[in-house]
Amino acid sequence: MSNKFPKTLVALGLCAALGSITIAEARPLLSANESIASETRVLTESAKANELFETLFMEDVMASPLAQTELGIKTADYGKWDEISEAADARDLARAKKQLQQLKQVNEAYLDAQTALSLSLYKQQLEDNIADYKWHLYNYPVNQMYGVHSTTPSTLINQHQIGDESDARAYISRLKGIYPRFEQVQAALELRAEKGIIAPKFVFNYVISDSRNIITGAPFTEGEDSALWADFKRKIEALQLDEKLKSELLAEARTALLEQVKPAYEQLIDYVAKLQQRADDRDGVWKFPQGDAFYRDALKRTTTTDMSADEIHRLGLAEVERIHGEMRAIMTKVGFKGSLKDFFIFMRNDEQFYYPDNAEGKAAYLSEAKSLIDTMRSRLDEVFSIKPKAGITVKAVEAFREKSAGKAFYNQPSADGSRPGIFYANLYSMKAMPKYQMEALAYHEGIPGHHMQIAIAQELENVPKFRRFGRYTAYVEGWGLYTEYFPKEMGLYKDPYSDFGRLAMELWRACRLVVDTGIHAKQWTREQGIAYYTENTPNAESDAVKMVERHIVMPSQATAYKVGMNKILALRAKAQKAMGDKFNIREFHTLLLKNGPLPLDVLESQIDDWIKSVSIS
Repeated sequence: MSNKFPKTLVALGLCAALGSITIAEARPLLSANESIASETRVLTESAKANELFETLFMEDVMASPLAQTELGIKTADYGKWDEISEAADARDLARAKKQLQQLKQVNEAYLDAQTALSLSLYKQQLEDNIADYKWHLYNYPVNQMYGVHSTTPSTLINQHQIGDESDARAYISRLKGIYPRFEQVQAALELRAEKGIIAPKFVFNYVISDSRNIITGAPFTEGEDSALWADFKRKIEALQLDEKLKSELLAEARTALLEQVKPAYEQLIDYVAKLQQRADDRDGVWKFPQGDAFYRDALKRTTTTDMSADEIHRLGLAEVERIHGEMRAIMTKVGFKGSLKDFFIFMRNDEQFYYPDNAEGKAAYLSEAKSLIDTMRSRLDEVFSIKPKAGITVKAVEAFREKSAGKAFYNQPSADGSRPGIFYANLYSMKAMPKYQMEALAYHEGIPGHHMQIAIAQELENVPKFRRFGRYTAYVEGWGLYTEYFPKEMGLYKDPYSDFGRLAMELWRACRLVVDTGIHAKQWTREQGIAYYTENTPNAESDAVKMVERHIVMPSQATAYKVGMNKILALRAKAQKAMGDKFNIREFHTLLLKNGPLPLDVLESQIDDWIKSVSIS
């Protein structure tokens, strides 16, 4: 799973086409002078449009201190947080409407093919965002996956770089800003509660636990340094400053932690505990006013298709049955006697498949994950003609959020390459991180998965930023799941248990189609969802619990993986059939990556254009 961008950057994944048809080809034949004049105008108008794209993208970035930090941009906002309020949401809406009107003024008749498609997609995205404003309260500002209580400290720890005194003071400013930020969060939660939008009861225990973790340890309590205090001290120690100034900065940060951060978390914990008493155990968004309509819209945006909840549910059931069949073949290969469920129990419980649940075992896991990524990196030329410049590191999820965070996820590098991409592995429970799934997980989150796709997109030259930093979930996560699959065609997954792990990961995503739609469209309970996973997969029950709880707070998101992967595989098969010996896997992968994220229908049009261009060459 790739980590979520700030709201101002979400769903700005617009793209350019690779088609060979130009605007001039669609017009009557012109004289030489007319043709030159026409082509000159195309260049001029396209340049103006791309300049506008850049301006609009930066408007969104400059309206969000978090987006600036995400991109490695340091301005006067470096010490600020995004405002969380109805007024801020209304300003975002007004800006989107204004931007849409600006885009409508662009002369579409004189744009090159790439810019014309970019314009079309940008307008569509803004239209969707404006239409979806009616759902802007349909979320949970604090939850176990990406709640403000946990993303606030993780932003400081992972993204707020300190290179000089000014950066340090910006960090302290952000510490001081946590109290008013959390007051805004409480107001947002109360507004939603008044409209009947409250997370299920189980969510609040995670929020309270994670919040307490942040204010445990020095300087809040006795014991080891807390996460924020340790982070600030480490960053200050690395600076080339005189000791007196370092001491002053440390003292200011300590005061901010005690006088702003601690009371902010204590007040949030108190409010959330009271809000929990108003919550119930209904898990799906069907409980919201117009919840069914909201979920239909969420599925459409997530998958970039018109698939209904029933269609997605049926696809999931069919894929689960197919993958079970492939797993039985591996059972035969390794000589296992018993049923598939017996094999699941064996894979779930046998100690040979797990590292010890201690410091040494966790260090071994991280080391092996890095080794798997390094091995794949050494073989990229076999299947790619494009590679990222940004580096990638492998880290364990921080202790303050590991209990509630997902199994694994990826944080993108900074735009300037100063901060590498991060593959996070959650090692809270080693029983949830079997060795046989390590290979597929490393490919998905690292190389050739999210790191390849996201870093390459960010590094694209002569491409507008709104495309480079955009996201389409079905494309991004579909690519991640596809990259678990094709290494098998390269001769990897030599251990049959690792190949079983690959299938187990794909099976997990197939089950997601069933359970997400089950919870949000068919009124399944949390317990029904957990039971489906434990009965149909070899994963630990703790995995099932976390996954179902993720479905509940992120409706539709988890359907993107399998829908996206299936589409990529279908497009590849289509190209292979049409092109025969002319099909080249390196060109196919390059085509998928070199223009940034795309809606699935646009991706299909690109593949169709590629097939035509190769067929007539």
